[in-house]
Amino acid sequence: MPDDAGGQTPAEPIDVSQTLAQTLDFFAALAWQKLGLQHDFATGAIAMDLGQAKLAIDTAAALASVLEPELDDEDKRNVQNLVRDLRINYVEKSGAKT
Repeated sequence: MPDDAGGQTPAEPIDVSQTLAQTLDFFAALAWQKLGLQHDFATGAIAMDLGQAKLAIDTAAALASVLEPELDDEDKRNVQNLVRDLRINYVEKSGAKT
């Protein structure tokens, strides 16, 4: 609903849980890129950098652990599956043994 002063919709307060979820999605996207499974945002090229991938995955996992208490069961499973999939792909790409 527009306000009377400038015809703009009033801003909503920033929700920390939503911001964490968006940040988690961003780091997951970076991890997929650094695993060489998606095009790089900036260059459009496919390039693998496992050190950067691990950092992005570890960051996504840390964010997930902070965010999980705020999620319903379905969203919690989705976040856990995302982190698991990233880790599995990292192990496959790095040739590491589990």
